[in-house]
This record gives sequence, C-alpha cells and structure tokens, in this order.
Amino acid sequence: MFSGAQVSLYPMSDDFVGIILGSLGALDPWRDRLRLETDSLSTLMVGPPDILFPAMRDLFCAAARSGVHTTMHATVSRGCPGEPDDPICAPVAGPARDASLADRIAACRDAVAAAPLLQQGIAAQLSLYPLGVGHHMDEIYGCIEFLKASGTFDRSKNFCTALRGDAGPVFETLGQAFTGFGATAGHLAMDVTVSANSPSDR
Repeated sequence: MFSGAQVSLYPMSDDFVGIILGSLGALDPWRDRLRLETDSLSTLMVGPPDILFPAMRDLFCAAARSGVHTTMHATVSRGCPGEPDDPICAPVAGPARDASLADRIAACRDAVAAAPLLQQGIAAQLSLYPLGVGHHMDEIYGCIEFLKASGTFDRSKNFCTALRGDAGPVFETLGQAFTGFGATAGHLAMDVTVSANSPSDR
C-alpha cells in the first residue's frame, strides 16, 4: 500500500522563511518513519497512515507557536492504485477494518478523547473521498457521524466539515477520519486545511 501527503505551510509573516525552516525540526522525531521530499510547492510525506497526521500536527504547531496567522493545506492519500507499494507505508494502528461502521465510529471517538492537549487552538476543515468502493456514501456518512461526535466538530459547510479546538484532539480527529473509513484496500483521499491565530477569530 502507498500512503502519503503533499503538505504546504503558510505563515502570514515577512519572516515566513525563518518560521518554516525553524518548524522543520519538529519533524525530526518522525524522520525514521517517513520519507520526506520538498520542492518549491510542497513537502511530500510518505509513511504509515497513522503517522502522517501526528507529524503534520507537530510541524503545524511549531509554526503556529510563532503567534502569526498560519495555515496549512494538505492533500492526503492512501491506497492509490497509481502508486507503487512502499514497505514504509505499512499500517501500524487504527480501528480494525473488518469492524462494523458503528464500532469504528466508537473506536475513533475514543482515540480523540484520549488525545493530548497541546494548548494551541486551531480551526480545520476536511473533505473525505473514499474511491473505488461500492458503498462509498455509507463510509462518508459514517465519517460525518464520527466527526459530529468527536468533540471537535464546529459545523457542516458546503463540500466539507469544519472542526475547531485544541490541536491535539483536532489532528487526532483528522487522523482517525483518514484511517477509520473507506475500504481497507481501496483508494481514499482527503483534502485538509488548518488555521491558527487567524485575525478573524479575534
């Protein structure tokens, strides 16, 4: 299986280069489990599905702690048939994929409840796209049910769901949505935008 994310970080500051480069050290604890490739548009993170979101969380929080308005956009994918299998991407954890939808929702909710608080408030929005499965709407509706019960749900929007809260539970919610829904061997994509320190929140 192949899983990874294209991640772009945007600190709204004249010192954006310093903030971005200073934040990269937050990825050091994850480098033995991720393959990282950076170009002028984004950083590719390839690795186990359950590792991607904690790594993105640490990168984003390191930048957000600068205090400036910071956003991050990520396109995340697992099981893409157009990508070669990669041993580094073997899943490590997550709800049992043969469990019922109700059991998966409960397991995802419990994981969010156990997430550490990082004292960094954020907002996020996500869109989930299970591809190549016959009952994809069941998986989407199941994910929405989980999001509404996650404790991080903010509101439903056109084409996406908005989350809000501490970065720990919010990123755990995003990660559980990515690993907990869609067919085990099917292709699943997720579009994510995260924001911190937005002037519109003041």
